[in-house]
Amino acid sequence: MIVNQYYLGCLSHGSYLIGDERSGQAVVVDPRRDIGEYLADAAANNLTITGVINTHFHADFVAGHLELAQATGAWIGYGRRAETGSSQSRV
Repeated sequence: MIVNQYYLGCLSHGSYLIGDERSGQAVVVDPRRDIGEYLADAAANNLTITGVINTHFHADFVAGHLELAQATGAWIGYGRRAETGSSQSRV
């Protein structure tokens, strides 16, 4: 199991790359807009980002879930507190 935390002090924002070394799959939780570090760390650990989870909607920064999904083909999941009219998955 690989768990990398990314923290932006200026926004008090934490996000995570969680990967399973056996399956080679990973998810990113609450990604920031700049997705380069997630992509680089996944590649360095031979992981494929297959999912992106937003635990809630973020009013204090722009999330990178759409950019990650576009770059990787990952599914997007929303936490129960996130209200959305889309047909995306909920976790």
